[in-house]
Amino acid sequence: MVAKRTATDGAARPGGSATHGYQHRKPGYLASKDDHLKRLRRIEGQVRGLQRLVENDTYCIDVLTQVSAATKALEAFAIGLLDEHLSHCVAEALSRGGAEADEKVREASAAIARLVRS
Repeated sequence: MVAKRTATDGAARPGGSATHGYQHRKPGYLASKDDHLKRLRRIEGQVRGLQRLVENDTYCIDVLTQVSAATKALEAFAIGLLDEHLSHCVAEALSRGGAEADEKVREASAAIARLVRS
């Protein structure tokens, strides 16, 4: 079970989602959710294919080639999701200003840093 935090106390509540201290509105990817789910299912298929390659004792370089393809697919998904987050969630928070805007910028910067390091 995931905990939900409130903006006032930061405490976790059962049944919610991680919110980093603020209540979330609709996610920025909502308009393209179906496309994202299709893309993730394709990536899932790629990863299952990797498992089959290993089960079938496929040559290491061939497995690594497929690992690279799955990794690139996940990276492309992450970049697209980040773009939507910036143009929707962060932009919306910036238009309202205040502490939430500052938090959204910090959150986005941290996400970008994680992507760059990965």
